[in-house]
Amino acid sequence: MDEREGPRRRRRGPRQDGGPAPVPEGARADAVRDLARRRAGERGPLLEVLHDVQDALGWIDEPDVRVLADELNLSVAEVHGVVSFYHDFRRTPPPAHTVRVCRAEACQSVGAEGVYAAAQQAVRTAGPDVELQQVFCFGNCALGPTVEADGVLHGRVEESRVQQLVAELADRPPAPGVPETLPTADQEARR
Repeated sequence: MDEREGPRRRRRGPRQDGGPAPVPEGARADAVRDLARRRAGERGPLLEVLHDVQDALGWIDEPDVRVLADELNLSVAEVHGVVSFYHDFRRTPPPAHTVRVCRAEACQSVGAEGVYAAAQQAVRTAGPDVELQQVFCFGNCALGPTVEADGVLHGRVEESRVQQLVAELADRPPAPGVPETLPTADQEARR
């Protein structure tokens, strides 16, 4: 695993079943404070709190960094450094759907390069509601190439199957609770 991928926590299930609940406008900072306070007694809680924020709210917005720095008695630079170092932390609202293709050696040896190329092509035609990510090992090596579509793993995926998965996601409405409607810091500043 690439060290910049950081400590992994698996999503608790497909987004349509367990995605982040919507947070009313203006309540985001309070939600972030509450999540930080839940781990206040732990030693070095920053990574876990960041995962908690992302799990609950969908991404880590710039104002969240300042709130976490204040709550955890850290500098903004320390929190920002961790958020920007680990690729698992989103800095923007998540798309409605995510497809992740394993590109590690075991999957590469059984055709992941072609699966990834087919996924890229399918995502280009699917529109902005589907995002493609590359992953370097799901730990599902015996069933490679492996693709995760909205948190559900699929093994022994062929190019035609990944195209079908992307098309199915593109036709599916966004999951309830996906926080796409929450404003980003930039959107808030423009109001």
